[in-house]
Amino acid sequence: MALMIAPENTTVWVCEDSCKACDKCVEVCPAGVLVMKPAPYSTLGSMIEVKFPLACIGCNDCELICPDFAIFVADKKQDNVKFAKLTDESKKRAEDIKNNNCRLPAGY
Repeated sequence: MALMIAPENTTVWVCEDSCKACDKCVEVCPAGVLVMKPAPYSTLGSMIEVKFPLACIGCNDCELICPDFAIFVADKKQDNVKFAKLTDESKKRAEDIKNNNCRLPAGY
């Protein structure tokens, strides 16, 4: 299999054509990067959104848990990609998102 190259300055991205919106990736993201957004065209009425890409720490948890191979995290060795450090703010956001059915709570 060929190495997946990240789009320019992109840490994490989703192939919506493959995603079934199971929200497993949102549940495991420790930095609150991912959320579910309303998407009437989707089977379940929602779709994954990379809402806070600059907060991605490159842990790969989302990519590893995805049953549809629909989410990708850039390789840390790529020159055009910078990952963040896990902060208390991003940990809190992740917890708030999980507690709000994987949706972004009001106030963010």
